[in-house]
Amino acid sequence: MIPADVLLLFFVSSIALALAPGPDNIFVLTLSAMKGRAAGILVTLGLCSGLIFHTAAVALGVAVIFKTSSIAFNALKIVGAAYLVYLAWMSFRAGASELEENKEASLSNRQLYVRGVVMNMTNPKVAIFFMAFLPQFADPARGDLTFQILLLGLVFIISALMIFGSIAWAAGFLGDWIQRSKRTQVIMNRVAGTVFAGLALRLITSTR
Repeated sequence: MIPADVLLLFFVSSIALALAPGPDNIFVLTLSAMKGRAAGILVTLGLCSGLIFHTAAVALGVAVIFKTSSIAFNALKIVGAAYLVYLAWMSFRAGASELEENKEASLSNRQLYVRGVVMNMTNPKVAIFFMAFLPQFADPARGDLTFQILLLGLVFIISALMIFGSIAWAAGFLGDWIQRSKRTQVIMNRVAGTVFAGLALRLITSTR
């Protein structure tokens, strides 16, 4: 079993990492400001669900493939960047009226959740980060390493939920103001498209 002091240190480190500006919290911030806090929270749940995949991958040793295989790393990187480019394209095409459409025409809860999952799972940097970060707090002398890594992954997911959920909640207060201004809606769509394009460029130019 992992000692309480080690878990506490890991939790504090995870909080600090979640607070550091990066693609995920920028994504949550932008979407929450545009679509409201509920949308941001759903995307946050999707992002954290993606972390379950990365945690399991590290625990089972699958992430080693992405660290040692350039082909696997680049393939996943291209898929992730392509998805972000698609989001950027959709944002640039959107106008003010599209933010005022009825619920049937807006993104469903499932689509928002899946968007977060896809973005997280197609980022190979997350897999490699987890592979480098989680084992530092595991020790074979304490018992089963797989269980320890799964536990650490759970703690990291909880910290990410706390921080990203807080970002979504805070950014959501901008939603009412944005909905009242068509000009602001158009600007926010352009900002969102620029953010997605920037994240795609950052991902596609990343190296292992």
